Formats: sequence, C-alpha cells, structure tokens
Amino acid sequence: MRFRPTLPDHIRWPEDSLPIGWRAAMHRLTTYVIERVESDGGVRDPCHSRVLESALALSLLRGMPDRADRAARIAGYLDRRRSTAHPLEQAVIAAACGTPAGSRPLDLDAYIAQAPDFTGRRKRATFDALLIACGAEHDTDREPDPASFSNAGLHPWADVQTTSVKVIWATVPGVTGRVEQRDVDLLLSTQGRSGIWEGNLLVHLSVLHALHRLGGHEDVVRAGVDRLLEHQRRDGGIPFFTDTDTWCTATAGVALLAAGAPDEVVRAIADNLVERQKPNGGWSVTDVSDVTDNDDVSVILELLQTLGDPAHEAAVDSARQALLATRGPDGGFPTYVAGAPSEACMTAAAINALTCRPPHDPAVLTDALAYLTAQQRADGTFPPDWSASRLHTVFRAVLAVSHFDEPGAHGLRSKALDHILRSRNGDGGWGQQPGSPSDPVSTAYALIALCHQPDPQPVAAGVAYLMARQNSEGSIDSISDSIGPRPFVFRVPVLGDVFTLMALGHVSRRIALVPAQAAEEPIPAGR
Repeated sequence: MRFRPTLPDHIRWPEDSLPIGWRAAMHRLTTYVIERVESDGGVRDPCHSRVLESALALSLLRGMPDRADRAARIAGYLDRRRSTAHPLEQAVIAAACGTPAGSRPLDLDAYIAQAPDFTGRRKRATFDALLIACGAEHDTDREPDPASFSNAGLHPWADVQTTSVKVIWATVPGVTGRVEQRDVDLLLSTQGRSGIWEGNLLVHLSVLHALHRLGGHEDVVRAGVDRLLEHQRRDGGIPFFTDTDTWCTATAGVALLAAGAPDEVVRAIADNLVERQKPNGGWSVTDVSDVTDNDDVSVILELLQTLGDPAHEAAVDSARQALLATRGPDGGFPTYVAGAPSEACMTAAAINALTCRPPHDPAVLTDALAYLTAQQRADGTFPPDWSASRLHTVFRAVLAVSHFDEPGAHGLRSKALDHILRSRNGDGGWGQQPGSPSDPVSTAYALIALCHQPDPQPVAAGVAYLMARQNSEGSIDSISDSIGPRPFVFRVPVLGDVFTLMALGHVSRRIALVPAQAAEEPIPAGR
C-alpha cells in the first residue's frame, strides 16, 4: 500500500493537471485523520451494527422475556434496515422477526460466488445454518455435505464457526448428524470469560445458538448473551467485531506517511503497532484477538520498514519470519495459517511487504509473482478477496508488480490498468463492481493503481469525484467495502477516510513540485 519513492519510467504530472483546490482538500482530510490519532498512537473507530449479528441476537432474545427491552431495540434496528437490505439480509430479517421475506428472490449461489472457490461448500452450510438459527424453515431436501464440516487447515475463528454450524445442523429434525464431545468442549472453551472470545461477535453468537439448540447449557448461553449486549450499539443493532483498531491504525499510518503528515504522528502510530505485536510475530485485526493475519502483518511491515527506525528492527524481523512461515508450496500466501489455500490479494500484500527488504532467497519473490500472475483473470481482475470492491486486489497487485521489470509483471499491470480505465463511471469515479455506482473507496483503489500509468486525465476526474464527496469536517462519505466473513460487508467509517487519503497521497507523489507548495499551511501534529 505504500508509495514508491521513485518511479523512473513515470514523468511527473504538472500541478494544473489536477482540479483546483485538490491540495486543500487533501490537507483537510489529512488534518481530520490526524485528529483521529489518539495520544497512544492508536486509531480507533467502532464497527457499526450489522443485520446478520442483530438478527441472530434477536432470535436468542426471543426466549428471554427479561431482556425484552433489548430485543425491541434490535427489532427496531432490523425494521429500519429492511428496505435497503440485500436479499440475504432480508431473508435473515424475515426469519428473526417472523415477517414475510423481501420481494427479491434469494439466490444463495450468487452470494457463495462472492467468496473464494475453496470456501464454497463451507459457505453454503454456514449460510443455511445461520438462517435456521434465525428461525427460517429448513428445506428437508437439502442437507449439507459432511465435508462442509471439516476443520482441516482452518484458523481458530473458522474452526469454531464451522463446529457451531455442524452442531446447529445436527439439531435440525430429519438431518443426519452427530455431535461429538470434542465439538461441545471446543464451543464451551470460548465462553466463561469476561469478554467476547477473539472480539468476534458473529462467532460468539454462532456458539450460543449451537449450545442453546443442544440444551443443557442455559446458564452459559444467558451469560454469553449478557456479554453480547455490552456491545449493543446506539441504533439498537449488534456489530460483527468489537473493533478493528489494529487494522485502522495500520492503514492510517501508511496513508498519513503517503500524505506527508508530521513525522512524530506517523512514528507514534508505528510505536503503537509494535506494542500490539503478538508473540508469533504477527498482528490481528484487533488487539483483543490472538488470531494473526497476513493482511495486517504485510501492511504494518510496509510501514515499519519504510520508516526504518532501528528501535523497530526486532519487531520487523519477527514479523517477516511470521509472514514467510505461511508461504505455500505454490509460491502464494494465505490469509491466516500455513497450509491454507493461497490467495491473490494476500500474495500481493506479501510481495509489497517483502520487497521493502528483499529476502535472501530470490525464489520467494519470483514464485510469488508467478502465483499472482497466474491468478489474474482475462478481464484484469482477480478472485474474490476481503473487499466487496474488485479493485482492492487490483491496486495491490499493481503496486506489487511495480517492483519487477519482466514480461509477466508488465502484462499483469497492463491488464489491470486496462480494466480500471475501461470501467470508469461517467462521474469520474469507480464502483465496487462494473456497473455499480461510484464510491470513494473503490475510486481510491483505482487512483492508486492509475498512478502507475502516464495519463493524468482519469486521475484528475477521480480526484474531482473524491473532492465532491468530502464534507465540511474534511471527512469522506463512503459506503464500506470491508468483508468478514466473506461475503458479508461490515462498516468502520474511518476506513473511507484512510483509503481516500492514501490515494491522494499516492497522487501527490506524481505531481511536479513547485516553489509555492513550500509555503502551504503546515499540517498540525494532532493530539
């Protein structure tokens, strides 16, 4: 995600190639993001409520009359979301509230197609189980393949989620299924603590539903519900995660560095992240979780290695070892654990992190590049990742191949940039999918990639679109692209600001410097 200090084949664009006022807009946004940096260097923004978790919570609360006031607040949230919800969410709302489903038909296959192929069977079993947990009627003609419940190669969140799904299915009348004691023991191991296990409210709710349907665990379920309700949002709903503060802090650090924020702000963020490093050398999306992922690891490595603070060397070395330990035999990198299928987005992320300081074995990078190029589709895009926007992997792949001077890298970049240029909307922005309305995050992804081509015109149009979406506080109004679990979108508003700032920072590195810029108003250092 970091900017390239030098791009020898790129001529700098003239200042007047971009819209008047773009630097002032970037200055306001930079100031806004800096003001989100807390005194300890962290950037924190709570996850907003989501339909899925709210419906699962309401379904549990139906059997707890003494929590009727909390249930009513959740029901109110779901009712307000009904008209704008997509068909899968409408089906969940209908099941939990006991109301008719939406007018649009539910095509589960369409949602499963939004997740990587290797998750397909597990996703179908999970979607059906969550609908059943919410109160939907089960189609007795459709029973999941037992392979859907395999825990092989799963990270801890998926392990517990899959076990919960297995137990839910085993309690459905007429379904063949057997619950083993180790399944129950695993679910119970996530309870009996002061907080939410791993900060993951969806997994927590799945466990509670599984235990509730088994019976005999009423006290555990009630205690789990009480811990859940500690995270009920003001709008009455329940979020997916307690927070994603590590990810917000990491991406904000890279964005502020690209935008030229004061050194002390960026270094405070870096110090904060080093403090959050897990014993295995990695980072999780939140510091209340122990499950590390290569997305956080790669972005934080980019930040720390670009800064080059000697005090961070031990953290960098440990993180690089953690990242390399997950490398697959195909040369790619997975999201979570070694042995899991490699993914294009995580491989691009790993390349961007490892090229800051190339590894001793050159095959690590050449094999990763070969895997990444093989994953690119004919239209220039890549298989689904952790974003609802297809441009997420595209921009990270373009950044990754900018470190290579060979035909495979040039071909990937050309196809990716062609796709971006062909799919621009009439308002100058880009949407999550071809034909989708423009949104700032997808537009930001496109602009970062387009900094690696010679024409400033499409970049200028995209910047103008972003400027039009900036509010009086300097913030950016955007829909969310963040996904978890795939393909459910969750919202953390500050990420729209972060990725827009990141894009403007990349753009600023392509603009020729002029003397007047030295006299611009300095950016404040924040708190």
